[in-house]
Amino acid sequence: MTEPTTSEARTRTLEAPGATIHYDVRGDLSEATAEAPALMLVGSPMDASGFTTLAGYFGDRPVVTYDPRGTGRSTRTDAAAETAPREHAEDLRLVIEALGVDRVDLFGSSGGAVNALTLVAEHPGPVRTLVAHEPPVVDVLPDREQLTAVCEDIYDTYRRSGTGPAMAKFIAFVQYPGPLPADYLDRPAPDPARFGLPTEDDGSRDDPLLGQNIRTNPTVRLDFAALAAAPTRIVVAAGRESATEMPGRSAIAVAERLGIEPTMFPSHHAGFMSGEFGMEGEPEAFAAKLREVLSAS
Repeated sequence: MTEPTTSEARTRTLEAPGATIHYDVRGDLSEATAEAPALMLVGSPMDASGFTTLAGYFGDRPVVTYDPRGTGRSTRTDAAAETAPREHAEDLRLVIEALGVDRVDLFGSSGGAVNALTLVAEHPGPVRTLVAHEPPVVDVLPDREQLTAVCEDIYDTYRRSGTGPAMAKFIAFVQYPGPLPADYLDRPAPDPARFGLPTEDDGSRDDPLLGQNIRTNPTVRLDFAALAAAPTRIVVAAGRESATEMPGRSAIAVAERLGIEPTMFPSHHAGFMSGEFGMEGEPEAFAAKLREVLSAS
């Protein structure tokens, strides 16, 4: 296993319709090869800082991370209230184009996996291998109606009561094992203090997860016909510890719709992290599995 490195990340910007996108390049893009192309690591709404540890395990090839529009350093210049996966996918296409490379390998996690799947459905050419890690797509699940209702409830709670109550609902929701029961929303709301969250509303309403992604990502409808026809090799991954939770269940269902077996990765939804955002996974084992998957391309 390659030891993690701390190579300098060089920040670049590009102007996209309605946003200025910041992205980072580690390593020399000119050293990318057909066998080891540049590796993009993307999330949503998580920005580039969530991939600091994982990027360090791929010091033998160029690594690219970015901040999705409206998060981190990537500012929006339009007046749109929400950003859909298709817009994020177009931003990814523009970043790849700006890199000046023929193709990339792309690892997308959570909302980043949804955006990456959307990209490959519409513009598969620049992506050699896509590893879509736990894309939270509720449309593919049998309890889609309950899941959609819960997402709307979290959004409404955020607009009404702020971050603490909404985030508490979100954490309880994504960690719920198995399909949601019909009476899920009738149950008492979780206490924000249980998760170390604020109980007072600070009045802010600029959280991209609770104010946007909770509505736009889970309810996307993927173009499975286009994905199946794409020349890109698609790997759909789920965490061994989170396979029964909504994002893990979604990954397994997406793989089934594509006619492929899901690939199980170590740990959970944040398995590639080592303390980023307070989340601990198994980054070394996770990186080793990702390397194994990419080397099979």
